[in-house]
Amino acid sequence: MSHKLSKIVKEIGIDFHGDDVDIDGIHTLSEASLGQLSFLSSDRYAHDLPHTNAAAVILSSKYLNLVPKGTVALLTDEPYLKLALATRLFRYSPSIEIAIPKKGNNCSIAENVTFGKNVVLGDNVTIMAGCYVGDYTMIDSGTIIYPNVSIYHHTLIGQRCIIHAGVVIGADGYGYAHRSDGRHTKIHQNGNVSLGDSVEIGANSTIDRAVFGTTTIGAGTKIDNLVQVAHNCELGENCLLVCQTALAGSTRLGDNVTMGGQSGAIGHLQIGSHATIASRSGVTKSLAGGKIYGGFPAVEHTVWLRMQAKLQSLIKKRKD
Repeated sequence: MSHKLSKIVKEIGIDFHGDDVDIDGIHTLSEASLGQLSFLSSDRYAHDLPHTNAAAVILSSKYLNLVPKGTVALLTDEPYLKLALATRLFRYSPSIEIAIPKKGNNCSIAENVTFGKNVVLGDNVTIMAGCYVGDYTMIDSGTIIYPNVSIYHHTLIGQRCIIHAGVVIGADGYGYAHRSDGRHTKIHQNGNVSLGDSVEIGANSTIDRAVFGTTTIGAGTKIDNLVQVAHNCELGENCLLVCQTALAGSTRLGDNVTMGGQSGAIGHLQIGSHATIASRSGVTKSLAGGKIYGGFPAVEHTVWLRMQAKLQSLIKKRKD
C-alpha cells in the first residue's frame, strides 16, 4: 500500500511544498527507508534526524536545521497528533473472509478453527478448538496451540512453540495522541508480532503488535500466565517472565533475563542480559545485565535489602 505525499499531507492537515513522492509506510527515524514517512516529537530522538533515510519527516520547526538533504520537512506544532492521523492511511483492514490454510504434513486441526486468508502451517502443527488464525500468519513445524487462542494477522510463529488457552497475539498496542480538547486519537498499529523457536506462552497472556516494525519474542523464551507484553517490545532468547509481569511499550530485554511475578517495566528502556528482577519490582530506568534487582524503583537487590533494614530500624526506634 502506498500513497502520494500530497495526499497524506492533505489528510493530516499540513502545508506541503516540495517534490511529490510515493510513501509506502511509516517508521522511526533510525529505521525508515527511502520511501517511508517518519516523525520527531521528542528531543530524545533528535540525534537520529540528521542520519534518517526517510523521504519525509513530520516535526516542529525547532528541528528544521537537522533535516538531511533530500528529506522533506513537514512542519507542525503537533507532530505526534499528525503522526496518529497518518497511521490511519496505512492501517490493515481485516476481513471476515474464511480460507483454507496451506498445510504441511501431519497437521491436526480441530473442526471449528477459523483461518483468514494466506495462512501457512508447517509440518505437525496442532491447533485445538475455538482458535482464530488471522490473515498472512505463518506457524512453523511442531507448534501446538491450545483452545481459544486468537492470533491476529501477519503473525510469525516459530518451530515447536507452545501457546496455551486464551492467549491473544497481535492485538493493537495501546497508543493514542492527545488533542488539546481532551480527545484521544488512535495511533493505528501497523507492525506485527514474531515468536522465535521453542517459545512457550502461558494461559491468557497477551502480546501486542508493533506500531511499526515487529514485537519480538526471542527463541527459547518462556512466558507465564497473565503476562502483558506491549507494542514494540523486544525480548531476547531464553528469557523467563513469571505470572502477571507487564512490559510497557518498547522495553528491550537481553538474553536470559528473568522477571519475577507482578514485576514490570515502564517502557523505552533496556534490561541487560542475565539480569534478574525480583517479584513486585518496578523498573523505571535501564539496568545493566548480570545483576539482581528489587524494589520500586528497582535497584540492586543488596541495596534494596539494606534500605529495608534501615527502614525497619527507624520504625523500631520510633516505637521505642
